[in-house]
Amino acid sequence: MMRISIGAWSAPQRPVAAVPRVVTLALALALAMQIGLRLLQPAPEATAADLPPAPPAAVLELAALGDPAALAKPMMLYLQAFDHQSGSKVPYQSLDYDNVIMWLQRILRLDPEAQYPLHAASRVYAEIPDPVKQRKMLGFILREFALDPNRRWPWLAHAALIAKHRLHDLPLALRYANAIAAQPFAPEMPDWARQMNIFLLEDMNELEQMKILLGGLLISGKIRDPAEARFLKEKLDALEKAQPAN
Repeated sequence: MMRISIGAWSAPQRPVAAVPRVVTLALALALAMQIGLRLLQPAPEATAADLPPAPPAAVLELAALGDPAALAKPMMLYLQAFDHQSGSKVPYQSLDYDNVIMWLQRILRLDPEAQYPLHAASRVYAEIPDPVKQRKMLGFILREFALDPNRRWPWLAHAALIAKHRLHDLPLALRYANAIAAQPFAPEMPDWARQMNIFLLEDMNELEQMKILLGGLLISGKIRDPAEARFLKEKLDALEKAQPAN
């Protein structure tokens, strides 16, 4: 009896030339139609509603398996890549900012030392041309700043600049600058960040209050750079001359 080895057996193959011409043309036509239909289809559209709410903190704690910082990184990548879905682009301002903020907050709770979530909040999500969503994101930055001021001050300083130059809201910018200036002295926070409120007062023409802050700052001895101390002293002197005592 002849044995057939299934592994070695192969069906006889016919040359392409042996295939009827009508069959070849039909296959080519079907392939061309498929390609044409694919090209005519509109690009897939993603919407703001496609961004789901962030997973609950308890779920993330279980998923972290004892290494929450490792989980925070792919979550941040997922969030920031969300404006590109299946080849389509969702403008950041179309996203549900309540969801975006919840994602950023969850990520920071997993990895409190991470800087990129607040970088994205201030440099990406807060710079869209939507004042309502901008204010919402800036408020989030302020709340997160309060949890770790010495490491998160750059993002609140940038928030003050957005409030001033994008929203044209000097009182809001001053609020953020005052929050930075009110922090206890720490070498991680540079002098210029602590002095933003002084120059915002000048922009607001609150010169008397500006003089008070400048004088207090100079008396405190917290200015470490002699050139900077000299500049501020000259600024104070100029204010004094411009506003002679009654």
